[in-house]
Amino acid sequence: MNLLRWGGLPALGAGLLMLACGGGDGGGGMGPCTPGAATQLVKTSGDPAAWYLDNPLPTPLSVTARDANNCPVPGVVVNWAVASGGGGVSPSQSTTSPAGAATTTDSIGSTSPQTVTATFPGLPTPVTFTASASAPPTSADVTVNNNFFSPAAAFMQTGGTVTWTWNSSGTVHDVDYDTGPAPLPANSTPQGSGTHSNTITTVGRYTYHCNFHAGMSGSVTVLH
Repeated sequence: MNLLRWGGLPALGAGLLMLACGGGDGGGGMGPCTPGAATQLVKTSGDPAAWYLDNPLPTPLSVTARDANNCPVPGVVVNWAVASGGGGVSPSQSTTSPAGAATTTDSIGSTSPQTVTATFPGLPTPVTFTASASAPPTSADVTVNNNFFSPAAAFMQTGGTVTWTWNSSGTVHDVDYDTGPAPLPANSTPQGSGTHSNTITTVGRYTYHCNFHAGMSGSVTVLH
């Protein structure tokens, strides 16, 4: 019996060691993790979705610094730079958070694809993001269906015209702006058919809703 009890101690000791290092998952969320020196950078959420030339991406680029055991490491200074394709990043240097993440805002230039690197001193190979882009549409079309706008999020170039076309079988809807650069465009009249159009020259995101149906809302983003 003594042999059985002592024979189980190595396994018990290994289990305790794994818990001390983050539950055996490299700090992946099953327990506390004590970070060592950063040895790697990983993309927090992958490459960005396709976007539009000469415009900033709607979400920042993000990396996570990790040690050799995959434990997130705070306080690491990350350097960002555009490697190809033009545009720019801001800031060009950021420090990882308590969760090990560092971010920057990326503005795509006039050519696609664009690549952006993230690195820190001593990292053997930088992390590279690739962003693809195209010219924004010159106009936008939105269908007014019963209880929803399609698409709910429209995009177009500055100076373009957004047109709503009613497809609601006579059910009355309207387009009533909520937020956006002042002055807001003109609202539509309540109507069950026909169209409503706005030509918008000020860059920004405009949100709107239908006064007759709760939760029926949408947005128009005007880009460079």
